[in-house]
Amino acid sequence: MTDDTLRSGLVSIGELARSTGLTVRTIRFYCDEGIVESQRSAGGHRLFDADSATERLLLVRRLRALGLGLGSIVDVLRGEQSIAEAIAAESARLDIEFRSLAWRRAALRAVESAGPLQRTERLALLAAAQDGGVVHDGLIQFWRRVLAPIPRHDIDLWVYWNVPEPPADPSVEDVVAYAELAALAASPGMHGAVRRQYWRHRSELIRDSRELYADMDEVMRDVAPLVSADVLPHAGTELDRFVHAHAHARGERDSPDFRRRLRTDATDSDHRIHRYWTLTEQFFGSRVTVGRAHNWLYNALTHSTEAPRVDQRRRRL
Repeated sequence: MTDDTLRSGLVSIGELARSTGLTVRTIRFYCDEGIVESQRSAGGHRLFDADSATERLLLVRRLRALGLGLGSIVDVLRGEQSIAEAIAAESARLDIEFRSLAWRRAALRAVESAGPLQRTERLALLAAAQDGGVVHDGLIQFWRRVLAPIPRHDIDLWVYWNVPEPPADPSVEDVVAYAELAALAASPGMHGAVRRQYWRHRSELIRDSRELYADMDEVMRDVAPLVSADVLPHAGTELDRFVHAHAHARGERDSPDFRRRLRTDATDSDHRIHRYWTLTEQFFGSRVTVGRAHNWLYNALTHSTEAPRVDQRRRRL
């Protein structure tokens, strides 16, 4: 280097490599990618501004050490996102990656721990549910179709309360149960069975689905404490409101005949539906889902159409 070069604050690529800990080859690559600027000496050698190039390359090196990709780093250098934003995005990406790895690990352990007779069946079950996030999206789509034509924004809370998210660090039992939920939702006839359970018979006669949906939501909220308290299904205000909502939606009135028709071709006893809601309890614990509340109302409806009305609430011993 000449004295003029030193006075101008320029350094060679070799000196820049020594001050930053990067190789000459790496610095050349960053130059070619436009990450750091250089100029040419009279002899054609690359020269760099000592302060700005060093600061820039040290930042690149440190961000790369944290695993950030060059695309994110370039965005930071161009001012298109802050360092904090780039770090947050990388952290979110790692969260997704870790969740995927945890799911895969649990799935592998689930197959490994299965007995010889179960292994083939379990392998097929888990192979169809390789990603918990994808399964969750599929369950949401399943319920959106069941609840159609209710708009998506009206059922967001319903989905949150009734569709379990995949655990961040699932156990073998968790991943098997979640995969079974996906298999049940995809089984032939399941959509029609669940839709019939929710909307009951002759759903084509329902005049205002959104009004009925809102009425059902209120009834389910009031039934949930009864289910939590182990109150046995019985005829009463909750059942009356349930029946009235369905009758009103169809332009009819509550009557013994209408109550019997509500049970016509009912799918509430479908073993797949019961299994589905039983599996959700593994993730929700004591939370009362719509499935449990609906089952309580169906049993109350059955009792009310098979025996005289009793206004006494009995608790399980």
